[in-house]
Amino acid sequence: YSYSCTEGENRQLWSSGHHLKSCRDVAFSQDGQKLLTVSKDKSVHVLTVEEGRLETRFPKAHGSALNCVLPIDNHIFATGDDGGALKVWDLRKGDAILEARQQEEYISAMAVDGNGKILLTASGDGTLGVFNVKRRRFELLSEPQNGDLTSVVLLKRGKKVACGSSEGTIYLFNWDGFGAASDRFALRAESVDCMVPITDSIVCVGSLDGVIRAVNVLPNRVLGCVGQHLGEPIEQLAVAPGGQLLASCAHDQKVKFWDVSALRGLVVDDYRKKKKKGGPLRALSSKAAGSGEDFFADLRDEAEPEAA
Repeated sequence: YSYSCTEGENRQLWSSGHHLKSCRDVAFSQDGQKLLTVSKDKSVHVLTVEEGRLETRFPKAHGSALNCVLPIDNHIFATGDDGGALKVWDLRKGDAILEARQQEEYISAMAVDGNGKILLTASGDGTLGVFNVKRRRFELLSEPQNGDLTSVVLLKRGKKVACGSSEGTIYLFNWDGFGAASDRFALRAESVDCMVPITDSIVCVGSLDGVIRAVNVLPNRVLGCVGQHLGEPIEQLAVAPGGQLLASCAHDQKVKFWDVSALRGLVVDDYRKKKKKGGPLRALSSKAAGSGEDFFADLRDEAEPEAA
């Protein structure tokens, strides 16, 4: 799709029906020229972004249904499946250069450091896996946390790693201490299904209750609500280059865009003001009001009108 903030200018550019079963994850290559897609049919497809032409296909890439894909550089990408297996592929060789199955359950999300060296995998068995891509080997597994780990992001200039869980808790790890979580932060959310970093300290979190929360990490605070899909579980979040817009998609079949530019200038103080426990979530924009139980009702008047 090509999207625009002007009414009526969003349009579909092409669609591809090459996969035989549901398409589980898509990712742009680092140069933005290719689109990597993985499916329940166990195949990986590489398409051109401009025309949607199928360029490369790995038909039986894994033994189980594929769940996620992560480009590491322009030639190397990683895939994770429902059985806990990870593979790292090199497009120049047309084959996998690293294969490992260290986790018991599905691989839900992956992240890589800035050098493309250390790959992290979050799994449904509650563990965080650490792999060395450059040396093509498994490094270590964290102790299992409560609930499935659903997402993994790097924060604080790569010194911290945050993992979301199906229990609604964010677990924090130090970069040099992946064995055990260094901190945990329980949100008043049913789950943390997906998470994207906005700044070095702030992440946006999508949950089963359909609310997108902005969360500051260390000091740990829920800053408020960025937006929501009314009562529909949020499947995926993405940040546009430049960090001005956040895109979200949920079970309501819609992709929504939210202005998160104000979060970039936010500084969170260590000092915590006393506030009522269980109070309403602060709306961070006028569009973020109007949840199912209307828990933003008392914030309506304070919400600043959105900039034209």
